[in-house]
Amino acid sequence: MFKANPSLSAASYFKRTDPQYMGRDSLLRLLEATLEPAAIVLSLWAAAWYVDGAIDPPYMILSLLVFALTFPGQSRLHESLFAITANTLINWAVVAGLLLLVGWATRYYREFSTDAIYHWLWMAPVAELGACLTLRRLAPSLLKLQGPPERAIIVGMNDQGLALANNIKAARFSRMELTGFVDSRDTSRLNVTNAPPLLGKIDQLADIVKARQINLIYLSLPMASQPRILQILDDLKDTTASVYFVPDMFVTDLIQGQQSTVCGMPVISVCESPFQGKNGFVKRASDIVLSILILLLIHPVLIGIALAVKLTSPGPVIFKQRRYGLDGEEILVYKFRSMTVTEDGGTIKQAQKNDSRITPLGAVLRRTSLDELPQFVNVLQGRMSIVGPRPHAVAHNELYRKLIKGYMVRHKVKPGITGWAQVNGFRGETDTLEKMQGRIDYDLDYLRNWSLQLDLHIILKTVRLVSKDQKAY
Repeated sequence: MFKANPSLSAASYFKRTDPQYMGRDSLLRLLEATLEPAAIVLSLWAAAWYVDGAIDPPYMILSLLVFALTFPGQSRLHESLFAITANTLINWAVVAGLLLLVGWATRYYREFSTDAIYHWLWMAPVAELGACLTLRRLAPSLLKLQGPPERAIIVGMNDQGLALANNIKAARFSRMELTGFVDSRDTSRLNVTNAPPLLGKIDQLADIVKARQINLIYLSLPMASQPRILQILDDLKDTTASVYFVPDMFVTDLIQGQQSTVCGMPVISVCESPFQGKNGFVKRASDIVLSILILLLIHPVLIGIALAVKLTSPGPVIFKQRRYGLDGEEILVYKFRSMTVTEDGGTIKQAQKNDSRITPLGAVLRRTSLDELPQFVNVLQGRMSIVGPRPHAVAHNELYRKLIKGYMVRHKVKPGITGWAQVNGFRGETDTLEKMQGRIDYDLDYLRNWSLQLDLHIILKTVRLVSKDQKAY
């Protein structure tokens, strides 16, 4: 069946390498790469000229720094207006915050007019939004000016070939036009509906390419068909079409699939943590900064809750439970005690609605997620992240790892206080296997599509949801 991409994916929010980016025209890619940095630099010059009447050398130095920090700009043509606005404001807040911090630490801010900086702080995101919306409006005309679209065919009407066809069909602002498929199997064996037309058999490929003036060929054939592929490539030497190979391994559910080399040999990661190298530094730095700020802000609340727990029921204030952390290693996770028991054995019953073990204060803490606040200490310890897959009790992990395929992959990263699953309706009790499967699906989607913007989006959405979510017992 010719299916659309699943709607749950975080790629539709913030991931740059989504299906709609595939096939983007090179001119548009160049404009997108320079648009954001140019808008920020020009807005700085405009603010300097408006306030000081000139663009002095310190502003030129700052312009070079800003351009280096923001180039290349992100692809935003495919995003909704809300996503464009949110991404622009978040990215600018990060860049501006970093610049202000460096300027304050080095005292270099004294070289600039305060009024000029104030004007620049609001002019830059406005200029970015205006430039992005202008490019979106002009993109169809820019594509038409470059001539007719490039005709493409896919060789092999299989799962990955149909997925590629879906992506081409969904791609906006692309000069690529899918002409159809080439496959030697009879249409009755293919069992697909609503797919692009079948143009002929594989042994007719070279003639089809010449007759239809095909520009792009995507070989979506099993990797075991090496002799056939070699014959196809030999036949296509008499054409001018560009040829690309779509390996059948991509029907596998890749987690952060990337090409790299090991001792000079090319390899493709099938399951990898998104927090390697630079991404790992960004993730850990954001966890430390945000958790310190949050703990400073909420410390009166922490003291008040601790006193309330101690005075309203016997037992410890902090409940320490064993959970699985990074790479499946056991960690101790802190929570305010919300029950009359502190279960941490081989069998643990999940909290349910009207659970007699929950104290009156505990019911309020669990419903508002205030019982999770001590986990910001876990974040500072390095055991957890602010955003990530929620940690389950060890007993629950041992049960569900046998029932749900890919369950343990979620432990490629540190567990989080909140997560992509929780802000998409999977917070609280998971009393059925289907609910737990849904939570795991979102956790794995988070691993595929992580970005700092997605983390900030989840944090803001969590704050908005906890006040009205009644699913946590």
